[in-house]
Amino acid sequence: MGKRVFIAEKPSVAKQFADALDLNFRSQSGYMESTDGTTIVTWCVGHLVSMSYPDVYDPKYKKWSLSTIPFIPDTYKYEVIDSVKKQYGIVKSILTAKDVDTIYICTDSGREGEYIYRLVATQAGVKDKKQLRVWIDSQTKDEVLRGIREAKDDSEYNALGAAAYLRAKEDYLMGINFSRALTLKYGYPIKDFLQADKCVIAVGRVMTCVLGMIVNRERKIRSFEKTPFYRVVAGLGTEDGCRFEAEWHISDSSAVTDRAKLYKDNGFKKREDAAALIDYLGKSVAEGTKPVVDQINRKKESKNPPLLYNLAELQNDCSRFFKINPDETLSAAQELYEKKLTTYPRTDARGLSTAVAKEITKNLNGLFTQPMYKEYVKKIASSGTAQKIGRTKYTNDKAITDHYAIIPTGQGFSALNSCSHTVQKVYELIVRRFLSIFYPAAVFDRISMQVRIKTELFSSSVRTCTAEGYLEILKYSFFKEKKTETSNEDNASQNDSEQTDDLSGDPSLSEYFEKMKKGMELSLESLDVKEGETKPPSRYNSGSMILAMENAGQLIEDEELREQIKGSGIGTSATRAGILTKLVTNRYLSLNKKTQVISPTQLGEMIYDTVSCSLKPLLDPKLTASWEKGLTAVAEGSVTESEYMDKLKSFVIRRTDHVKETDYKEPLNQQFRYIAQFYQGSRAWSASGTGKRSYRSNKSGNRK
Repeated sequence: MGKRVFIAEKPSVAKQFADALDLNFRSQSGYMESTDGTTIVTWCVGHLVSMSYPDVYDPKYKKWSLSTIPFIPDTYKYEVIDSVKKQYGIVKSILTAKDVDTIYICTDSGREGEYIYRLVATQAGVKDKKQLRVWIDSQTKDEVLRGIREAKDDSEYNALGAAAYLRAKEDYLMGINFSRALTLKYGYPIKDFLQADKCVIAVGRVMTCVLGMIVNRERKIRSFEKTPFYRVVAGLGTEDGCRFEAEWHISDSSAVTDRAKLYKDNGFKKREDAAALIDYLGKSVAEGTKPVVDQINRKKESKNPPLLYNLAELQNDCSRFFKINPDETLSAAQELYEKKLTTYPRTDARGLSTAVAKEITKNLNGLFTQPMYKEYVKKIASSGTAQKIGRTKYTNDKAITDHYAIIPTGQGFSALNSCSHTVQKVYELIVRRFLSIFYPAAVFDRISMQVRIKTELFSSSVRTCTAEGYLEILKYSFFKEKKTETSNEDNASQNDSEQTDDLSGDPSLSEYFEKMKKGMELSLESLDVKEGETKPPSRYNSGSMILAMENAGQLIEDEELREQIKGSGIGTSATRAGILTKLVTNRYLSLNKKTQVISPTQLGEMIYDTVSCSLKPLLDPKLTASWEKGLTAVAEGSVTESEYMDKLKSFVIRRTDHVKETDYKEPLNQQFRYIAQFYQGSRAWSASGTGKRSYRSNKSGNRK
């Protein structure tokens, strides 16, 4: 009987597997071996192998030239990454050793993890070995042992592997050809305009589309024209001292007949028209007309707990609550996963699988040992909801591809104190969201009232929470810390959260409203005009951008196309954070670390316009999401690798040739001058800090 090898994606994960195997291991350079000589545990350090640059195929490709693109090799070449050659050599010698007959693939359970291993195995020339895929959702001992026990032959994941290779080839071909084409054609005009040392136009299937989304949002904000509007508000009172406000709105009986004067149904476009209504009502009251309760409606409303976290939702909340970027959130979630505290983080699912739902009491029982959550778990146990969770919307096998939602394992608590304060707060988010799904809905009473003053109707309502339900759980400990802080931005993040807003109104006002009846007379305390104005769309922050990437289909106007790519966003849960980071690193985007708000740079807008002229489809979320959907179809086996590759080659050739055959330098130069006016002073493009010289563009676009 030969040896068995377990290969993980990184050393920390390899150690978890070694611990779960319950064997005595001796640590060696780059691997661990059991004292009985039966088992070896080794690891990659992320990617060990990468695709070769074009000049490896032929030295002529080292010099960028329009005559050598489009570059599409018949057979792709791969090479070992220089910085990890030592570890690769160790891994290769282990995987190809004659006394090894079984390899357990323990890289991350997903497309990228499969790709990392297959690159190594192919480069190393692994043959005639049993290769078994371990697919796990957490790194607890029970889950690791289950994954090993149920490991399938890696050939069952060939479709997933094919999709992984295609994704890499797609990014490679688009990046190599489009970046070279645009840089050769338009890099010099941009460099000259900005007085930079050089300009390489980096283009990517996902990256360029994300840049387009952010530039488009910035331009909507820039072109937005505020529209003022004027509302009429009545201050009303009752005999027993209740005071409240009600807002006018148009009705069939209204004396206001010219709807062209209105802003929506509850305001006016001009102050004088609002003032005229007040004069009309004031005269009526002076003549003895009193406000009268015209209608009372009482309604119970309920709000169910939100779905569980996937990575995108977690990144969004961490951006709002803690002002950390998506990369930092992913790092925190990965740390919690590796310390056995939570399940696999790179997931798009927001529900449980049926199998997990049946065993969910194990997770709850583990949390019962933690003082912060003990009372919640006790209530859940007495309610019996854990046994019913498999029949609710929180369990959905159809919505799960590789992994279910991120939830606490109920284990690993000894490692929690070693985590940073931020990571501990991320853990609390995950735990409380998980516990909330076992709680009842929050219940509210809404009382809506209409008051008539002569011919005009005014509305007022109050909403009070009568049963907290799951909101009891979503009272985060870190919000108590924020009470001592003065940051308005932090407070705003808390106030706009669905999790912390209990939507409760003034209890005393609710009591007064309960007593009111139709026909009751009120006193008119005041009539005022309140001015407001329309607001432009908000800039993306790092979290909302991740959600926008996940839900790219919502940006597509065509209903049929939107339905076709439903569920296929831009990028994947594993890659979205890295895309944003690259755009910031390339200085196409600016990220405010304090607020996490994202905006384009002057260079970013110039790149956007260049792509818009020459490679416009790359800016369209429809195209990017359709490519991602195609990769999913390959992974599912409904589209063949050759079908996808043929489509990819055709697209790259057609679009590269278009760049070569067209010339938009003059209109682009005019657009660059226009853009420059929005980047004055501290916002003007500067290369300082990079070893290049600084420069500023003045309003006309001439360089200083």
